[in-house]
Amino acid sequence: MLAIPTASGKTFVAELCTLKHFLEGRGKTLYLVPLRALASEKFEEFKKYEPLGIRVAISTGDYDSSDPWLERYDVIVATNEKADSLLRHRAHWIDQVSLIVADEVHLINESSRGPTLEAVLARLKQVNPKAQFLALSATIKNSEEIAEWLDAKLVVSDWRPVPLREGVFLHGKIFFKDGEVAEVKVKHADAAVALTVDVIRAGGQILIFTNSRQSAVAIAKRLQEHVAPLLKRAERAELMRVVQELFSAGERTRISELLARLISSGVAFHHAGLSSEQRRIVENAFRSLLLKAVVATPTLAAGVNLPARRVVIYNYHRYEPGKGQQMISVLEEKQMAGRAGRPRYDDFGEAVLIARTEDEMEMLFEYYILAEPERIWSKLGSEPALRSHVLACVASGFAHSEEGVMEFIKNTFYGYQFGEHSVRGTVARVLEFLEREKMLKLEDHMLQATAFGRRVSELYIDPLSAVVLRDGLFKASKNSIPIGLLHLICSTPDMPKLYLRRRDWEPLESFLNSHRQEFITLPPDEFEDPEAYEYFLMELKTALLIYDWIEEFPEDTIIERYDVGSGDIRAFIETAKWLIYSAHELAKLFGRNDLLAPIRRLLSRVEHGVKEELLPLVSLRGVGRVRARALYQVGYRTLEDLRAASLAELVKVPTIGVETAKLIKEQLGEAISEKELQEIPEPKRRGQQVLEDYLPKE
Repeated sequence: MLAIPTASGKTFVAELCTLKHFLEGRGKTLYLVPLRALASEKFEEFKKYEPLGIRVAISTGDYDSSDPWLERYDVIVATNEKADSLLRHRAHWIDQVSLIVADEVHLINESSRGPTLEAVLARLKQVNPKAQFLALSATIKNSEEIAEWLDAKLVVSDWRPVPLREGVFLHGKIFFKDGEVAEVKVKHADAAVALTVDVIRAGGQILIFTNSRQSAVAIAKRLQEHVAPLLKRAERAELMRVVQELFSAGERTRISELLARLISSGVAFHHAGLSSEQRRIVENAFRSLLLKAVVATPTLAAGVNLPARRVVIYNYHRYEPGKGQQMISVLEEKQMAGRAGRPRYDDFGEAVLIARTEDEMEMLFEYYILAEPERIWSKLGSEPALRSHVLACVASGFAHSEEGVMEFIKNTFYGYQFGEHSVRGTVARVLEFLEREKMLKLEDHMLQATAFGRRVSELYIDPLSAVVLRDGLFKASKNSIPIGLLHLICSTPDMPKLYLRRRDWEPLESFLNSHRQEFITLPPDEFEDPEAYEYFLMELKTALLIYDWIEEFPEDTIIERYDVGSGDIRAFIETAKWLIYSAHELAKLFGRNDLLAPIRRLLSRVEHGVKEELLPLVSLRGVGRVRARALYQVGYRTLEDLRAASLAELVKVPTIGVETAKLIKEQLGEAISEKELQEIPEPKRRGQQVLEDYLPKE
């Protein structure tokens, strides 16, 4: 187990270890990461070894598959959730894994993702007792405890390739931990502006962490006018190409237009409201030294590798529901600070907190800069976390009795920290729930999964979600689709909910009253149980976001109506697809064959964001919701219509270029002749568009 600072070579050690296993013919490497973006990054890093004969694969989605194709690969990069799913499907190639790399293992401490990581590691220890584990962690207080649990040798170091200087900014000066005081030459009332312009003039970049999306956007907008004059002409031209790439990455929205304006000035914001493609574009532009300042929420600190000469932690508080503003943990502050310093570019990295008074500066030194990160505690002991993992334990054949389940718990970090007795009561309640809901059954003193239980485990949904879906499907009719089924999936614990605003109540209640007969579950009484009623409206609001998507509302309209970002829309859509697919599989299991075709159509509509009439057109690669509607409006309603059209006719359709038209024709089995290509009129303008064409006017 390596417990060493961020950017100090943990991945390199994992690469060396992987090479050793490959060259000695010991077996496959399974590289576990917490996020899809991180999986893509590690996949690209390992691909450089392909000339040696190493075959590298990435697997992050489709939780209802054992991915047998992965057997052909030597290095498999997977998210923790995907690895959990593969174990539930008993992927036979898992036995060939000789090295398990667990990246960011300190995230065991996180309540949402931690239990899955912990359960996966415990299961892999059980399945592959002879495999080597390599756990990569930030510096934490009880790293020896995790190492002992994994039966691993602990390596702790504070070495970094680029030395880190931590300090506090106050009254125009940075007071560093080593006692040095550096004067910031740029004087400005806004600390973010002063620290940004100062480091850019010195040839560096800055990464500013703040506590909310709104704050990230606001700070980026304040920096815009100060950073733009510092750009060179060549950098402006390159940033123009970045803007072009941004606008070709998806629908044009108010968020993408604002981001484009900022990027053209050398500044950007980065948060989960951006689509994955938008985030990737920002990250690449920053790595290429084109963007000088990025303002991000803390999600970036736990994600991809994006170092900067100066890191500023602008806010050290975060709003916690029910608790108000809370100070972030030392571990989180150290994760952000660890992004300071770019190897090969910087002689040192600076991590700076901002104080308003001397008293606050002293507190920041004591609480963060001079403090050690907190202990890591298992989060597996709660009923919601255990429900899914206990069911999987039995359904996958890892346990056949309550004592077998407890044996599994004993092998988890939770069992190591607290002992199995502290969780025995919770496990008993979970088993009682699973038996009551007919996912598990006791036969001849043996605990077995029912067909329902096995399918729920394979589908990788919360057993409580499965109960909601099952009970709803028994009451559903074709009339319940789409509205009723969309609300049903949004009432499961697997679907995050949108918050209600005061202005939401009236339109939501109006929609509920006019579509009441389409709902599978009716709302609780507003006066008898106001909390449950409000929660029902939150579920409905979430369902209506997805409904607007399949009714082809422009992305920008959805962004404004629901106060979300493109990334949020994608996240809701991905979860909806997963739950609708699960509903389809459960309907099949329980004999609701009359619902299968309507559910499949709904799944396709959610995947593509279209009305039912466009489903034939969006089945073609390269034809999304916007192009499909453009084709439909000029009379191309079916694949036969497209087959009958010439290439020149297709190119006349708005949004359909030559390459897209060729792709359509090729998929319809038609070859394109040179004569057809020559009949297409020459584009009026070639080459690079001027920036004004891409940037919206203020």
